[in-house]
Amino acid sequence: MTACDLLVVGGGVNGTGIARDAAGRGLSVVLCEQDDLASHTSSRSTGLIHGGLRYLEEFHFALVRKALREREVLLAAAPHIMRPLRFVMPHAAHLRPAWMIRAGLFLYDHLARRSRLAASASIDLTTHIAGAPLQAPYRRGFVYSDGQVDDARLVVLNALDAQARSAYASGVLAAALPGRAQHQLRLVKGSHVVVPRLFPHHFAYVFQNEDRRIGFAIPYHQDFTLIGTTDVDYRGDPAAVRIEPAEVTYLCALASRYFRRQLVPSDVIWSYSGVRPLLEDESSDPTRVTRDYALELERQPAPLLSVFGGKITTYRRLAEDAVNLLAGPLRSRAAPWTAGALLPGGELPQGSLAVFLRTLARRYPWLPAQLRWRYAHAYGTRIERVLGAAATAAQLGQELLPHLYECEVEYLCREEFARTAEDILWRRSKLGLHLLHADLGPLERRLAAARAQRAASNAQ
Repeated sequence: MTACDLLVVGGGVNGTGIARDAAGRGLSVVLCEQDDLASHTSSRSTGLIHGGLRYLEEFHFALVRKALREREVLLAAAPHIMRPLRFVMPHAAHLRPAWMIRAGLFLYDHLARRSRLAASASIDLTTHIAGAPLQAPYRRGFVYSDGQVDDARLVVLNALDAQARSAYASGVLAAALPGRAQHQLRLVKGSHVVVPRLFPHHFAYVFQNEDRRIGFAIPYHQDFTLIGTTDVDYRGDPAAVRIEPAEVTYLCALASRYFRRQLVPSDVIWSYSGVRPLLEDESSDPTRVTRDYALELERQPAPLLSVFGGKITTYRRLAEDAVNLLAGPLRSRAAPWTAGALLPGGELPQGSLAVFLRTLARRYPWLPAQLRWRYAHAYGTRIERVLGAAATAAQLGQELLPHLYECEVEYLCREEFARTAEDILWRRSKLGLHLLHADLGPLERRLAAARAQRAASNAQ
């Protein structure tokens, strides 16, 4: 094992965030992960950068304010993988009165500075484009803003930035457990289903359910709609988590309560589940368990920091707090730095993806528009590292699978820690959604050849 100041165990969003922050302060860092980066909960979220509108009902104002502030920071840090998203909430008067929703949205707009997102508003669903897919009784609604993110790519970008600042990533799992933790974790499973696209516009929906939980229907990778999420206490093996039939039925029924199109479990083309390690509190309902985090530092026999809870929106702040806490024992005087720093690929002209896409169209007119769009969203300015010296479509290499060329696979293995077809198709991208019944043989053979070549090189 490489000697280091800080050993980070876990290659999810919190672990890579801490590694990035610490490496940027001049500390030598080793990050350990037993599987692929983001291979568990951090690639199985709803993919939202949000303040948590529903947390206002539990009076978690400090948490919402912190998350709203981080929403602004993250939207600026990685405008290629993050983007504003407008949510439409059809009004179900028997669940929450209009005045309560308006008050909540007013707080949501004003609890923290908002410069990148539009304010909330009331809308007439009989004339608004988002009203067309809904059932007739929903005539009134509200619209507000949050952000959408590619969660697995967020983890990879943090790992890349940590590596660029001299952090080392290891595939070995190191186990270290606190002796006397004051806090406890509560494992809550969240499941999602993916169905063929339910509506043609770019708005998302937030639905109130009869059990007072909140559900989402979100545009997902162009051709699909993501529906989530459940909140179920989980006591099994986190590595073996999977959606249950009752959860599929629940999510289909939730969507069918609002949409004209009635969903049944056979409409689901893919699903995923993740286990949220939440900070235990006294809530009997897993939906109401706090999404805040706690940090515990043990100083003997050696400094050991344990992280409890958290959510993807506040990962950067959690990482900053964690490294601040470790600064004393590690004798580090470097100041926090990530609040104003871009993530790799985020150096877009004018901070605008639209401007960047126009630039790419002029620079790479030979690149198919759909591929250019996907590369821009996934890699941002790192697209140059993906394409290399290619000047024609033929120079992208063999098309191993539809829209997956050798140059991209080589880049992902060379620079983004990818090793398997699953890494490439489900975490570095979501191309797997478009290839559910495809023969993956060409990709598997290409990866096997690369592994053999590396092994031969290492043996010399």
